[in-house]
Amino acid sequence: MTSTPRPDSVSYSYLGPAGTFTEAALKQVPEAVGAHWKSVNNVGEALDDVTSGRSIAAMIAIENSIDGGVSATQDALTTTPDIRILGEYLVPVNFVLVARPGTTLADVTTVNAHPVAYGQTRRWLDAQLPQHGYIPASSNVSAAASLLENSVADAAVAPPGITEHYPLEVLAENIANNTTSVTRFVLVSSSTELPAPTGADKTSVIVELPDNAPGRLLEMLEQFATRGVNMSLIESRPIGDELGRYRFVIDLEGHILDERVADALLGLKRFSPKVIFLGSYPRADKLATMVTPRYGNDVFVEARDWLRGIVTNEPSAS
Repeated sequence: MTSTPRPDSVSYSYLGPAGTFTEAALKQVPEAVGAHWKSVNNVGEALDDVTSGRSIAAMIAIENSIDGGVSATQDALTTTPDIRILGEYLVPVNFVLVARPGTTLADVTTVNAHPVAYGQTRRWLDAQLPQHGYIPASSNVSAAASLLENSVADAAVAPPGITEHYPLEVLAENIANNTTSVTRFVLVSSSTELPAPTGADKTSVIVELPDNAPGRLLEMLEQFATRGVNMSLIESRPIGDELGRYRFVIDLEGHILDERVADALLGLKRFSPKVIFLGSYPRADKLATMVTPRYGNDVFVEARDWLRGIVTNEPSAS
C-alpha cells in the first residue's frame, strides 16, 4: 500500500542538527515519517514551535537514567500552557570523542560538549585528559560541528555515527561513564486528544504544595497511595517565587481513564493550588501496569453505585 505524502506544513521539531539523540528518538515515531523535521536549538524553541503552530509536535528529552530529570524541560513544561505528552521513547546513550583530522589525543587541551554529555563522560575525560578545559555547547552535534567552524576547542564529545555527518576523526569510543545509560524522550503537542488506554500507560503531572506546613508532602503522596497508584518518577523543582518553595514533577503508572488514576487526580486537585496535567500516554517499554484487585476499575464503579443508592434511596446493582 502506497502512503500519501504529507504536506510540507506538517512539521516536527527536534533538538538538532541532524545526528542528535533527539533525532534518533523522533525516528521512532511512525507518524513523523515523511513529514518535515525542523531542527531547533533548545527546548524552549521546540515548545514555541508547537504552541505557535509552526510544528504539530516536538520531541524533547525529559529524563536520563543516570542524571535523572532534565530540569530545562521540566521547567519549560511548567511555564508553557496547553502542552500534552503524546508518547515516550527510549534511546540508548553513549559517546565518542572526535577531533579535526590530524589531531591526536595528546593534542587535546579543550573539549566542547553539551553539559549533560559532559557530565556523563567526565570520568573518562578526567582520567585521560586530566588538565582539559571545558566549553559548553547547545547540543551534542553542535559541539562536533563547532570544530569545523573555529579552533576554540580541540575535541568534542559527540554521539556515535557523527562522522557520517561531519569530516571528523574519532579519537576514542565508548567514553560514557555508564555504557547502559538511556535517555527518555517525550513527544509533545498542543492537541488535547487523549491517546487510548493500552494497559501499559503513564500519566504525567506537575503539582505544587499548598504551603510548607508539616506533612504536606505526605498528604500529596497519600492521594496516590490510598488509591493504589504507583509513581515511577517524582522530582522537585524550585517554583522561583521565594526560597524553599518547590513544585513536583510526577509520573504515575496508569491512564487518566483508569478509575484509580482519575480518582487520585481528583484528590490531588482538591489538595493542591495548582495541578498541571501533562498527559496520559503509552509506556515506551510496554510493561503492563500491575493492579491489585482492590484498586480495579470495577471496585471504584461499585463504590460509586453504592453511594448513589444511599443518596437516591435506590438499591445498587451489586
